[in-house]
Amino acid sequence: MQPKALTGRSRDEAWQVLRDSGRPGRAVDVLVVGGGVTGAGTALDAATRGLSTVLVEAEDWASGTSQWSTKLVHGGLRYLQMLDLHLVHEALTERGLLLRTLAPHLVKPMPFLIPLEHRWWQRLYYGAGVTLYDLLANVLPGERALPVHQHTTRRGLHRAFPDLRGGRAVGAVRYWDATVDDARLVTTIVHTAHTYGAQVASRSRVLDLVREDDRVVGARVRDEETGEEVDVRAHQVISTTGVWTEEVGGLAGADGGLRVMASKGIHLVVPRDRIRGSQGLFLQTERSVLFFIPWSRYWIIGTTDTPWHGDLRHPVATATDIDYVLDHANTVLTTRLTRDDVLGWYAGLRPLLQPGTRGEPDSAKISREHTVVSPVPGLTVVGGGKLTTYRVMAADAVDLSLGDRAADLPSITTQIPLVGAVGEGAMRRRMPALRDRFGWDEQMTDHLLHRYGSLVEQLLDLIAEDSSLAQPLEHAPAYLRAEIAYACISEGVLHLEDIMMRRTRLYYEAAGKGLAAAAEIADIAVQWLGWGEDKAARELADYERRVRADEAAASQPDDLSALAARDRVLRGEPAAATPGTAGGSS
Repeated sequence: MQPKALTGRSRDEAWQVLRDSGRPGRAVDVLVVGGGVTGAGTALDAATRGLSTVLVEAEDWASGTSQWSTKLVHGGLRYLQMLDLHLVHEALTERGLLLRTLAPHLVKPMPFLIPLEHRWWQRLYYGAGVTLYDLLANVLPGERALPVHQHTTRRGLHRAFPDLRGGRAVGAVRYWDATVDDARLVTTIVHTAHTYGAQVASRSRVLDLVREDDRVVGARVRDEETGEEVDVRAHQVISTTGVWTEEVGGLAGADGGLRVMASKGIHLVVPRDRIRGSQGLFLQTERSVLFFIPWSRYWIIGTTDTPWHGDLRHPVATATDIDYVLDHANTVLTTRLTRDDVLGWYAGLRPLLQPGTRGEPDSAKISREHTVVSPVPGLTVVGGGKLTTYRVMAADAVDLSLGDRAADLPSITTQIPLVGAVGEGAMRRRMPALRDRFGWDEQMTDHLLHRYGSLVEQLLDLIAEDSSLAQPLEHAPAYLRAEIAYACISEGVLHLEDIMMRRTRLYYEAAGKGLAAAAEIADIAVQWLGWGEDKAARELADYERRVRADEAAASQPDDLSALAARDRVLRGEPAAATPGTAGGSS
């Protein structure tokens, strides 16, 4: 199907459907609440079953957990240690679907090394685990999505990762997973759902659930841009709200037994040339796992795994978090990383289904299995899960909401490539000619293919209209001006923050969180979104305030003081720095 752009008009159309739903016979079949990866997948699943579907999100697409992941599509190797074979098999099956069919432009293979310090028992232990990982990935018929694992010698390990501290390593096990731009995946799923008929509206907050007797029949929704409120009627409401799962259950007067624990994980972004290595690295720490992930021009290093009790909308990375990751990285590297090497960082929350135990469980030992329940008639709630398994979670949610009707309307999303997937190979073959025509280098064309696939054609249409769009941004040359224009007119952008944090990755992959490029990006938005100069100035001020607030938080030693520092900056007060914790360009 021809991709259908996410525009201001399409959002207006979605809101008209929400208003009209209160009229007799106009209730929507499915109202999906939550625009992360699971909500986007649920809207796509419902729409492709022929159900009238509306997806609402309180902020921007992927603005919660889905933009702060480790950027991996993976089976969860560490869950094999918990003997969670069902979860690992499910995730590996979905990984294969994304690589082969659904999103080969967005999801890319990546080899990882597990260094070994003991010649015999570790080779047997990790070798057996990764062998099982490969078997679980390849039990389905068809072409294998990724190579099987290999053992490598100490010399082979050094060739692949020269900056890994030699020490006691006797070799490594090499296995394969895949990387993804998580926020881009979510936006692409929303784009695909809209293409197949779903109405979608970001910045649309559910305030309450509407009930008749003991049944949920809709929700009260507020347009965060205009303040308008409307009671939306729906035959089924599906909550895909992640760490907010219990809050939605509370609106219904029931939680269905789902208790979700928010676990904070932080990641650092370091320039690629600071660490010599061509493959990813996987190690275990006392509290989590340590990944070194080659990602575009950078390394992503993480993660932590600690309980979070603060504002669910604004998890923050503290100085202690950043130093923890740096310290653990430096114990295994020959080079030494400092705060000056950290271009950016980010913190996110994992929605972990909490087991029925007393006290606070160890979040690092909680499975990422998902659960779908219907606490009251008319409401379906999804809890837990992980980015890789979003499609299964979505299908399960729609199945449960349909009840007996699900047998007549089965999910078909295994057969629905995301926009940009079909024709990616043909677009790839055109790239040499485009490099010659526009003076782009190979890194730029790889970047475009990885983000847009065959939708690069739509960027070329914009460039044909305005040749200046073929040029890179002056202070962020990894991105073309055309990408900003395209985000404005086709990817549902409402605010500058949407571009800086999710349509691009400048918030955490550029020094100063991309502030140097913000003015040029705002100027493009003035042209393509129709912003006035006053609007552009407000957007720039709001984004700069967000950056200063997050920088202030990262200078503090703990979550409580970090949140307080962040709030002070957002209120326009000076942030009290903690001596010795802030440093570098981070």
